[in-house]
Amino acid sequence: MRWTLVTGASGFVGSRLVRALVDRGEAVKAFVHAGSSLSSFEGLPRDRFELAFGDVRVEHTVYRALASCERLYHVAASEEASSPPGSPAPSESPAVTRAVLGAARKRRLRRVVLTRSAAALVGTEAAEPLTEDGLDARGADLDAGVPLVTVLPACAIGPGDRRPACLSALIARYLRLPPSARVPLAPGGVSVVDVDDVLEGTMLAMQRGQPGERYLLGGENLNYEQLFTLLHGLTGLARPGRVQRKPALGVHAAWLGIKATLQGDEPLLTARLLRDYSEKYVFVSSAKAQRELGYSFRQAREALARAVLWFLEQGYVPEHAARRVRLELRPA
Repeated sequence: MRWTLVTGASGFVGSRLVRALVDRGEAVKAFVHAGSSLSSFEGLPRDRFELAFGDVRVEHTVYRALASCERLYHVAASEEASSPPGSPAPSESPAVTRAVLGAARKRRLRRVVLTRSAAALVGTEAAEPLTEDGLDARGADLDAGVPLVTVLPACAIGPGDRRPACLSALIARYLRLPPSARVPLAPGGVSVVDVDDVLEGTMLAMQRGQPGERYLLGGENLNYEQLFTLLHGLTGLARPGRVQRKPALGVHAAWLGIKATLQGDEPLLTARLLRDYSEKYVFVSSAKAQRELGYSFRQAREALARAVLWFLEQGYVPEHAARRVRLELRPA
């Protein structure tokens, strides 16, 4: 039996990818650090699923895990990317990717798909979707001798996210706001993409992607007013306020921080979010992936609804706040 290795398998996208591949009949090895949570792998068939322990920074541990493998999904390059788009991701370093691809070269794998983090997507002042031609080219010299396809998803949201970051963290904080609140808005926007659409695009890249090519996997591009208008419509919670510039938002963020501290909660708007998101558009064009891979994505409303339901079901939202969410959002 020929196997597929998934690095970063204990993370949000990685764990969900492992299960999706197994559900499709593939034999999968999940590459994880010793001590990682393994709860997401419960119930997987033992004849088509194995654990492989090691460190993506240490080439020989990856090489050992790649025994009997034909293909590799290197998701670990993005799984620790808790920083917003445009900020450095702690695990996305050339050394990590070089170690993994070095092992892949020695094993002479048939295909490698590298998932680069959303931190590679740098926001712009104009509301123009980013294309592959405008991407940062860091790491492009690491694929020599490896049949490598690179995918760059926007910040994925949805079921399975146990450590919400980026857009997911913003949604979780929004759900704790009272209905009477008004969400402070900044100019800018994000691409809203469901995790299962990212997974489908990643698997399509393995099947149909051209070695040496990069594919952006985004969703519906929304400015912040559109985003919070959708969330309000789904939940009946806080309405979007008026759009403000950084100086006014800075004062607002400071006041929200003091209020949240007194209430023992996290503010919706922080100095870090203001710095990294305000007046920046992280819009993505998925036209190339749609054209060459057959990639598609669901509407933002559905993606947001699935993320909200996940947070409610998993207890990320206090019960007093969860009760306020409209009944039509609850599972039947």
